[in-house]
Amino acid sequence: MYAQERGPARAVSSRAPRSYAGFMLARRRRGYFWMMGGCILLFVSAWGFVRLWSVPVAVGMCVVAMVIPPIAAMVANRRGPDDRWWDDPSGDPKSDEWWDELDGKKPRQ
Repeated sequence: MYAQERGPARAVSSRAPRSYAGFMLARRRRGYFWMMGGCILLFVSAWGFVRLWSVPVAVGMCVVAMVIPPIAAMVANRRGPDDRWWDDPSGDPKSDEWWDELDGKKPRQ
């Protein structure tokens, strides 16, 4: 009854909502590709046409482009505050049980 009072029903998307981890991965991947695209653009434009006007500016553009890939790698591999990599199961049941007990996930028996 409550849904009828609010108005017409909204169309429900067939896609499941993206999880937080999937969203973070997509955001980091997008940032990485934007930065690497900028790096390629700097290299190509520096030696494609900027060198015709000023070689020192083209060299400066290449120096800036050299710094971008390591920064892009750091952006792509950065973990967010809610990315919980440390409590992923290790595969060793005894160790996982011990860590779960220490983290308070499992009460002591």
